[in-house]
Amino acid sequence: MTIFDTSRRDFLRNLLLGTAALATTGLDLRAQEALAQNKGRKLGVALLGLGKYSSGQLGPALRETKLCYLAGVITGHPEKGEQWAATYNLNKKNIYSYDNMEQIAHNPDIDIVYVVTPPALHPEYTVRVAKAGKHVISEKPMATSVEDCDRMIAACKKAKVKLALGYRLHYDLYHKEMMRLAKEQDFGPFMKMTGDRGFIFGQRAWRIDKKLAGGGPMMDLGIYIVHGACMAANGVAPVSVTAHEEPKTKPELFNEVEETIRWTMDFPNGAKCDAVTSFNHSADQFRIEGAKGWMEFKQHAFTYRGIVAETSRGPLNFTPINQQAAHMDDFADCILTGRETPVGGEMGRRDIQIIAAIYEAARTGKPVKVKA
Repeated sequence: MTIFDTSRRDFLRNLLLGTAALATTGLDLRAQEALAQNKGRKLGVALLGLGKYSSGQLGPALRETKLCYLAGVITGHPEKGEQWAATYNLNKKNIYSYDNMEQIAHNPDIDIVYVVTPPALHPEYTVRVAKAGKHVISEKPMATSVEDCDRMIAACKKAKVKLALGYRLHYDLYHKEMMRLAKEQDFGPFMKMTGDRGFIFGQRAWRIDKKLAGGGPMMDLGIYIVHGACMAANGVAPVSVTAHEEPKTKPELFNEVEETIRWTMDFPNGAKCDAVTSFNHSADQFRIEGAKGWMEFKQHAFTYRGIVAETSRGPLNFTPINQQAAHMDDFADCILTGRETPVGGEMGRRDIQIIAAIYEAARTGKPVKVKA
C-alpha cells in the first residue's frame, strides 16, 4: 500500500506515532551525551518520604532511569529505611532520618532529593534540602499557599540549586501531543474545555486533613485539571474563576475540607474550562475543543498508565512510557547540561495561585480574579 492509498486520517495518525518514536530516540541520545560529559556517573536521587507513591511508583521508576538512580532515602521510620536498603541494595550510610538529613550536604552520592510528603510539609523540606546544596523535586501540589511557594523558590535560588515539580504528565506522550496541538493550533485555539476527576474516599487520611493537605479533592485531584487546562491554553493561566462547593453527603468525614467542588476558569482569549472534582464519585476525563477539531481523554486522563484518548482525526495509540522515569531523567539532564526544567517552581506557584482563587470564589460566591 502506498501513502496515496492511505486515508489522510491514518497518515496523520501514523505521522504522530513516528514523531513520538523519534522524540524517545532523541532523549536516549541526549542521555548518552550527558552521561559521557559526566564521565559515566549517574546522578544520585534520595527519596524523602517513603509512602505509597515512593514505594509504588518512584522507587520502581528509578530502576528504569538512564541518568539517575536511587542512592538513598530520608524517612521518619528507621525500619522503612532498613527495608529499602535491602530491597534496593542501598549503602547504609545513605539512609537518613528527618533529624539528621542535613548531613546529606557532605554526601557526594546524593545530588537530588525528591520530596514526597503531604503538601504542607513540602516547604520545610525543600528549604532544608536546598540549604544542604542539593537539587530538589517537590511533589505536587507545590505547597498549601502561594507564600510557601515563594519561600521554596527563594531558598533554591539562594542556594543555586534547581527546583522542579512532580508534573510527570509533561513527559507523557498523550499530554505532549495535547501541548503540541495547543502550540501549533492544528484545531485552532482550544476554546471549550471540560474536566471531571474524582474517586470515592471512604476513610480518614492526610488527604482530608486541611492542615496537611491544604484542602480536599481540589488540591489532590483538581490540580490535574487546572494544570491540564493551562497546558491546553499553551501555558497561559486563567484570568478569573468562579466556583461553588456542593452539599456534603458525608459531613462527618469531610468536616475539614470540601467533598465536591465545581468551578469555571476563564482565559484571556475567551476560552473557558468547566470542571468538577470530588471524593464522592469516580471519574478521570478531560476534553478540549477548537473551531477545527477536538481532543478527548476518555479514560485515565491523568493517571500513570492506561490513557485512552482520541482526536477528531481518530484514536491515539502512543507507546506507554514510565512517566516518573522520564520526568526524573529529564531533571537529571537539566542539571548535567545547565538548562532549565520545563516544570519549575514558577509553574507550581501558578497552579497554587489558581487553586487559591477557586477556593476564594467558592467561599464568597463571587468571581475572583487570578493575580498575574
